[in-house]
Amino acid sequence: MAYDRILANPDVMGGVPTIRGLRLPVATIVAMVADGLTTDEIIADLPDLTRADIQEALRFAADAVLERQLPVLRAA
Repeated sequence: MAYDRILANPDVMGGVPTIRGLRLPVATIVAMVADGLTTDEIIADLPDLTRADIQEALRFAADAVLERQLPVLRAA
């Protein structure tokens, strides 16, 4: 699966997968969900995010635990 909203750019956050290059790591979003925050609460805390960003972060994390190569868009 390709991810339209997740980028890994070596010049942004050391190449950690982020949401649209916003310096918001996917892991941060997933941790917020794991801590029990709702989508609305996350967006209230991080208003640059959208529901689609959060959904794709969770989808990315789910695929990551399958321990396979993931297609991450690389910024130029």
